Amino acid sequence: MKIVTVLGARPQFIKAAPVSRVLREKHTEIIIHTGQHYDANMSDIFFEELNIPKPDYYLGVGSGSHGKQTGEMMIKIEEIVLKEQPDYVLVYGDTNSTLAGALVAAKLHIPVIHVEAGLRSFNKKMPEEINRIMTDHVSEFLLCPTDTAVKNLKNENITHNVINIGDVMYDAVLYNQELATQKSTILSELGLVEKTYHLITIHRAENTDDIQKMQNILAAFSQIEDMKIWPIHPRTKHKLETYGLDINAIPNLKVVDPVGYLDMLMLESHAKKIITDSGGVQKEAYFMKVPCVTVREQTEWVETLETEANILVGTDVEKIVTAVKKEVCPVYEDVFGDGKAAEKIVEAIERT
Repeated sequence: MKIVTVLGARPQFIKAAPVSRVLREKHTEIIIHTGQHYDANMSDIFFEELNIPKPDYYLGVGSGSHGKQTGEMMIKIEEIVLKEQPDYVLVYGDTNSTLAGALVAAKLHIPVIHVEAGLRSFNKKMPEEINRIMTDHVSEFLLCPTDTAVKNLKNENITHNVINIGDVMYDAVLYNQELATQKSTILSELGLVEKTYHLITIHRAENTDDIQKMQNILAAFSQIEDMKIWPIHPRTKHKLETYGLDINAIPNLKVVDPVGYLDMLMLESHAKKIITDSGGVQKEAYFMKVPCVTVREQTEWVETLETEANILVGTDVEKIVTAVKKEVCPVYEDVFGDGKAAEKIVEAIERT
């Protein structure tokens, strides 16, 4: 069996790694990296340290408008798929790369396998939501991370080949957390004591593209007295500079350059709380049993909200501060599977 896997961003490579390890035991996998997100950390050392297969094709599409980016990807992916003639095309998540790979395969009548199918924020202003919906509706195999995702698809009359295989990101965290403990020195480098600091990640366009929201977020951070660590996204940094917003005056805030994945796992696992607008970080916080405050109005990961493991606050200053200061005792349940999603994905494909 030959599978073409389409990936476009570092988180997708990390999710794909456990699947690739299982898949390649018996089958052929061709990896296409669209280059949707250029990441300086995506060097040879990234693939070697995390035991991730290197891409067979790098498209170098880069940034651009959604239409331009997706269209360029489709042209280049189609050429490769026609050359490779795979049995399946495998895509992950909700990026423009995901949609481009799915549309190309569907139009060539090659079955699409969508990992992380069925997620919904019910906010169509988010480009990720459009990508999810479109990809799900052209996919032949819809491999869901949770029961909620299965129900979302049923509500859209999608029931054929829908399987809850658990969250492959949980597989990746379990595998890489051990590596992080062995290799990362980020805590000592930054002089951090575990469970005494809050970790911040803010990057979503719905926040960074709105000056009022960013002013609110920074105002909230100014009222949080504990130590705060912020590995700042280049796009966020650029937006703050454009708006003329100074983060250097915020007390007990240490802003650092983006960190590698293993370092990020260490920062997350030892934080007192995590403040984020990232979907992936919300889940990683849950996996590591670290309370999370999400600076968004909705989340795809509704399971994390049920016992206040994750608290949605939007960008209201008072809500952010109150949630960060609140003492919580969440119950963490196995709603994201058993950490063996990769095996279940391959088994599902092999049964066909």
